[in-house]
Amino acid sequence: MIEVPETFVRCTVEREGEPGSAWLAELPSIVEELLGSWGCVPDGGVMHGGVGLIVPVRRREGVAAVLKVSFPHPGNVHEPDAFTAWGGRGAVLLHERDDERFAMLLERGRTSTLAEVEDGDEVVTVAARLSRRLAVPAPPGLPRLRDEADAWEEQLRKDAGELTHTMSRRAVDAALATVRELGRAQPDLLVHGDLHARNILRADREPWLAVDPKGRAGDPAYDAGTLLMSRAFTLLAADDMRMAVHRVLDVFAGAAELDRVRVWRWAQFHAVRAAFWGRRHGFRRARSGPPLDRLTQFADGLADLLVEGARNAPALRNRAR
Repeated sequence: MIEVPETFVRCTVEREGEPGSAWLAELPSIVEELLGSWGCVPDGGVMHGGVGLIVPVRRREGVAAVLKVSFPHPGNVHEPDAFTAWGGRGAVLLHERDDERFAMLLERGRTSTLAEVEDGDEVVTVAARLSRRLAVPAPPGLPRLRDEADAWEEQLRKDAGELTHTMSRRAVDAALATVRELGRAQPDLLVHGDLHARNILRADREPWLAVDPKGRAGDPAYDAGTLLMSRAFTLLAADDMRMAVHRVLDVFAGAAELDRVRVWRWAQFHAVRAAFWGRRHGFRRARSGPPLDRLTQFADGLADLLVEGARNAPALRNRAR
């Protein structure tokens, strides 16, 4: 039987409560059954992400792979569908799937991620080019981001009315306008949904491959906001945060071949949502106290900064070069 890492146990129980404890109790047996069903043997130390256990394995023919078993959650349902649609184009290959147990057998990348690259422009360029490659026609059955627009608007209005924050009224209004004007009319293209540097692995078949998609259909520019928010600590350390933000979004839009205004507007929407989300739930890297306060204040400031940038994005195309 595999040994589940203590950090994964603790985080799962803190997040999921009793259902998480019950799932963890069954997890070693689930892994053993899947190893037998898929003809694999363990081949390295057990790892984990936020919601999934990762077991490096070898298949019968000696091919390296990983077994991933995730906590059953609606947000994880369409991950294998995304991998199937991509067929290894810009993302790891899907070898086997067991949807009932939220399990997959996947191509093994390397253990290093894009987050270890120090050159910020390279990080953003690699992510943007992958985003462009992953934006294939979405298969039927995937959740459409446009169908979430009503819930987005309702939650934004609720948060703005209930939570204390330092964002300007125009920042919240800009996010609401993005929902109205862009959120309800999105293309049927597959988007990663959680694109950031830790979800991009070095690999052998291709230099970089994406992992951990949410599997949604919508506007590829939506992923720019996810990437920008994931770089919060880098932006906070910048000598000129305004220029650093401009640089990230301009490089992303150019490398992904996306409309700059849409990129800026979705990024501003993500910043407003993050500012409210952090106040209600905390962030993965900051649950409480001064670190959480610092990130929520950062999100507030970013939301305001991006309002102006979204309006002026076409004029900024050469500013960050």
